Formats: sequence, structure tokens, C-alpha cells
Amino acid sequence: MLLAYLFYESKIAFIILTPVGVWYFLHWEVDKINQKRREFQEQFREAIQSLAASLQVGYSIENAMKETKKDLSILYKEDTTIQREFTHMVRQIYLQIPAERILEEWAERVEQEDVRNFVNVFVMARRSGGNMIGIIRNTAGQIRDKLEVRAEIETMLAARKYEFKVMAVIPFVMIAYMKFSFPEFMKILYGNPTGIGVMTACLAIYFGAYLLGEKIVNIEV
Repeated sequence: MLLAYLFYESKIAFIILTPVGVWYFLHWEVDKINQKRREFQEQFREAIQSLAASLQVGYSIENAMKETKKDLSILYKEDTTIQREFTHMVRQIYLQIPAERILEEWAERVEQEDVRNFVNVFVMARRSGGNMIGIIRNTAGQIRDKLEVRAEIETMLAARKYEFKVMAVIPFVMIAYMKFSFPEFMKILYGNPTGIGVMTACLAIYFGAYLLGEKIVNIEV
């Protein structure tokens, strides 16, 4: 591991710091999941707007879902989450599965708060004869507002995020530069308790600053 080499030049350190590598990988996976979740929210907004438009012109919920699938095929590739979900739901419709059950299973699969809230309210409104079109439009509006706020925040933080990524790399670049340019000077930091203590303190400060920076530049809406 690069971290063990730069800070300790020790195989033992490599073993000890392995959990750090695992943590970084898991952290990266969480970032990917969050990115996909944000992308799905945008896709979901488009889907329910299309659904509302189809219901407005008189389609049943089942036929409206079929029309929404057609609209989504124009906007998104087949491998996107929303496309896969609506393809699955349309197949369920042809199998004569009730629309309420299809939507409830969808909410369980995607595990998204917006979808779950929408489905819960929609199913209750349909069973009680409520205004389904109004509910769908209201949900779409709420999601749109949330996405707009997030977009504004991300625009304001874009430069800060870039600076944060650069600053996160600089300490490693500096240590690597010192190791190769002034090896004799850096030797005193390796293989002795004092040097190990200094490098460990630097590493701890770095991780503390990194976690703090992550919280600052990642704001959830």
C-alpha cells in the first residue's frame, strides 16, 4: 500500500493499515451508491411527470405506466435504473398483477424515500378515490424543488470540492517528493520510535482533516 510505504516504509505497517484501504474502498462504494441515488431521483421525477400527463388525458394507471415506459425509452438508455424498473412493472401489468401491488413492490425494491412516500400516498388515494393526478403532480413538484436546491448547493460547492480533492493529494505528493529528492533527510523518520510517532501524528491529523473536509463539501438535502 502506498500509504504504508510513504509514511513508514514497513511491511508491518502495510498489514496494520490494511483496514484503512478497506475503509477507503467502502467509502468509495458509498459515494457511488449516493451518486446513483441522486441520478435515480432525477429519473423518478421525469417518470411521475410523464405518469401524470398520461393520467390527465384519461389513461388508466396501468396504461399510463405503459406510456411512461415509452417516454422513458426516449430519455434514458435501457440499462438505467428507471428503465429497468418500468420494464419490470410493465411485464407485471401484462401478467394481470394489480397496480397497487406493482407499485408497492417497486418501493420495496428501490428503497428510496421519495418513491416510498409517493407510492404510499398514491395507493391510499386510489383506494379512497382521491385526486391521483394532483398527488402525482404535487410529488413531482416536491422532488423538483429538492433537486433544484441540491443543484444550487452543488454549484456553489463545485470549486470547493475540486480544491478539496487537490488538497487531499498534496501531502502524499510532498512526502514522495521529499523521499526521492532528499532521501538522507527523510531517513530519520523511518525505523525508529520518534520518526514513527511523528509520521503517525501527521497521518492522524490528515485523516481528521479529510473527514472534516468531507462533511463540509457533502451536504445532503
